[in-house]
Amino acid sequence: MRVLGVDPGLTRCGVGVVEGVAGRALTMLGVGVVRTPADADLGSRLVAIERGVEAWLDEYGPELVAVERVFSQHNVRTVMGTAQASAVAMLCAARRGIPVALHTPSEVKAAVTGSGRADKAQVGAMVTRLLRLDAPPKPADAADALALAICHIWRAPAVNRLQQAHAVAKASRPAGHTPVRKVPR
Repeated sequence: MRVLGVDPGLTRCGVGVVEGVAGRALTMLGVGVVRTPADADLGSRLVAIERGVEAWLDEYGPELVAVERVFSQHNVRTVMGTAQASAVAMLCAARRGIPVALHTPSEVKAAVTGSGRADKAQVGAMVTRLLRLDAPPKPADAADALALAICHIWRAPAVNRLQQAHAVAKASRPAGHTPVRKVPR
């Protein structure tokens, strides 16, 4: 599986491509950052992010795009910019029919380091080790994008099995049947 990880941001949007399957060695195919000037108007910045993501999609042809799920921060302006950059990445993938998966920061940290509370240095160190790199990718946004791709490759088989089990259970119910849950007394 080839996954493009996207760590969304208006000033620095981390991108990284990882190839592999769960349980096997993973390979980094590319890593970088799409940058936009902080003093440019919002529309121009979003177009620059779109062009950057499109270039990565053209060059690497991923089977899936994994994007960090935007979470509530105290700085509304920051979270808005992150959400806008995230939407651009999702739009680029959707336009091409490429599936998109969203992962929370704590899911990514837990998948890569074993702790959902790991700091950026720990994530960078584990990405370096897992992908057999000489040094952690810089800036941290680039390492985070690789961590997103790794997280998806490792989590996808389990998530797919859960979704399939749910679909089978739902299909085996009689039409119009609503499951009854017994409440313990």
